[in-house]
Amino acid sequence: MNAQKIQQKLRKQTAQAITQYKMIEDGDRVMVCLSGGKDSYTMLDNLLYLQQVAPINFAIFAVNLDQKQPGFPEHILPEYLSQRGIEHYIVTEDTYSIVKEKTPEGKTTCALCSRLRRAILYRTAKEYGATKIALGHHRDDMLETLLLNMFHGGQLKSMPPKLVSDNGEHVVIRPLAFCAENDISHYSRIQQYPIIPCNLCGSQENLQRKQIKMMLQDWHERYPTRIASMAKSLQQVIPSHLCDSDLFPFTEIEANGMKNDNGDTAFDPITINTMTPHEDDIHVVELT
Repeated sequence: MNAQKIQQKLRKQTAQAITQYKMIEDGDRVMVCLSGGKDSYTMLDNLLYLQQVAPINFAIFAVNLDQKQPGFPEHILPEYLSQRGIEHYIVTEDTYSIVKEKTPEGKTTCALCSRLRRAILYRTAKEYGATKIALGHHRDDMLETLLLNMFHGGQLKSMPPKLVSDNGEHVVIRPLAFCAENDISHYSRIQQYPIIPCNLCGSQENLQRKQIKMMLQDWHERYPTRIASMAKSLQQVIPSHLCDSDLFPFTEIEANGMKNDNGDTAFDPITINTMTPHEDDIHVVELT
C-alpha cells in the first residue's frame, strides 16, 4: 500500500472510532500522551489532521513523561513538537529508579510503571485543563490484552476504547482502537518519526505480552483475516452464549414454545465480518 493510501486508511479508522464511541466533543481539550513510540506519533498525526477537517472545534496539546531512563534523549520530543508548532509539556519524574528499586529481579516492571505513570498523567491533565486523555493503544494491543486476561487472568476482558479514570475525574480515550499495528508500523517508517525506545518494558524479553504478540503475528501470516475477525468480535458480544450468570439471567430460562432469537445458534454457519474497511475505501469519515 502506498503512503497516501495507508495515511487515509489510518485517518478514516481513527475518525470511525472517535465517532462511534463519542471520544471527542465540541470544545474538548485533548491531552495526547506522547511516548516517542510509533503508536503515539501516529495518533498525534491523525488527531492533528482531524482537528482541521472535523465539524467540531477541539484543542490538542502533547505531554511526554520523562521517566529519567538512562540514556533517554530528552531533546528529541521537544524539538520535534516545537518544529511542528504543537503546544506541549515535558513532565519530569524519576519513576525509573522507583520501578527498578521496587521490582524484584526477574519480575516484570509493567504493573508498577503503569500505575506511577497513570497517576502522573492524571495530575498533569488536571493541571493543564484537559477534558480528554488520549492514549496510543491500537487494535492489536486490545486483542493482546483480551488473550492475556483469558490465558492468565481467567477473565473475558480487554482494553475499552473509552473509560473513566480510577479517580473518576478524567475520560481516557484510545483513538487508534480500529487501527492495525502493521499499518501503524508501516506508516511510522514512511514518516520517519524519531522513535525513542523504552528501557523498561521494551527491554524485557520474558513478558507474556510478547509471547501473545508473536502468536498473533504468526496467525496473521498464516490466516490473514483472523485478527480482523477477532477484533470485530469485541463489538459483537452475545451474553446469552457465554457463561456469566451476572451478565445474563440463565436461572430464569424456561421453554415457553415461542421462537427465541437467542436460542441454540452457537454452531450455526459463521459469517466473516471484519472490522477493517477495504483498503480501497479511503474516504475520510468526518466527526459528527
